[in-house]
Amino acid sequence: MNDPMENSGDYSRTEPLVLSVPDTCSGRRLDQVLAELLPQHSRNRLQGWVRDSLVRIDGQVETEPKRKLHGGEQLSLAEPPDAQVLAEQPEDIPLDIVYEDECLLVINKPPGLVVHPGSGNWSGTLMNALLHHIPGIAEVPRAGIVHRLDKDTSGLMVVAKTLEAQTDLVRQLQARSVRRVYLALVAGTVKADGGVDSPIGRHPVQRTKMAVVPESRGGKPALTWYRILAYYPHCTYVECSLATGRTHQIRVHMASIGHPLVGDPVYGKPHARLPEFHRQALHATRLGLLHPLSGRLMQWEAPPPADMRELLERLEYA
Repeated sequence: MNDPMENSGDYSRTEPLVLSVPDTCSGRRLDQVLAELLPQHSRNRLQGWVRDSLVRIDGQVETEPKRKLHGGEQLSLAEPPDAQVLAEQPEDIPLDIVYEDECLLVINKPPGLVVHPGSGNWSGTLMNALLHHIPGIAEVPRAGIVHRLDKDTSGLMVVAKTLEAQTDLVRQLQARSVRRVYLALVAGTVKADGGVDSPIGRHPVQRTKMAVVPESRGGKPALTWYRILAYYPHCTYVECSLATGRTHQIRVHMASIGHPLVGDPVYGKPHARLPEFHRQALHATRLGLLHPLSGRLMQWEAPPPADMRELLERLEYA
């Protein structure tokens, strides 16, 4: 039988990994046998590879991890590249650069672009694009990324090109001196300008979501100010300013006061009267900070992308 550890860590090979199923594995499930033969990988990862048609049994593709084996079969695994390797690869992805100098890069992120590699998105990210655009940025932790926007949120982001700039920007974010202003279309009629001062933490049941959570249960202080810009049928166009920077902060805070973002698949609810939109209607429109080298106050502005402008135009004439 082939040594299952022989090729572990070698992701440059083009030939599939071939394994023989011992007779002692008769009656056992495919995922169980793979986990025993390839202990360097978790069973969840191996199950995913089976479902992704990367495993063959005697030359035939098998997509059911629970498939029972008889012993003596030949398994071949077209093992995909390691996620970490993909995450660190430069990719020629276009960037909408608003400003650039020797230590800063300010970009206008389009909706749909993932900022940092993670589960299900190990390539095609902003980080991959930065590694291509600025080769030396590989020496800066997280490729200079100091704050994030959700995949489907568009707008301005600052990236540090040097370690010194990154340290300075992180300190500014911690001191809450970085000014971040967003445009959002929310459900319902917001009656007056105001703010939401409610701690945010991981949802106690749905762990992939955030929620308003008391500080005694792990919530972190969060403050969002909002200002009414325009009224449309069944929704309101607002400007939101962040005093803190919690995950999903605007989405969680506006939903908590009964005005979730239009198109938000996580914190909103489908409603026949709301306009259809394929993502949360949220755009980071203004960014202000002190330049790490000169100390000069700098500010940039970016208008909403085409999809959000078209949404507002539809509502204008509804």
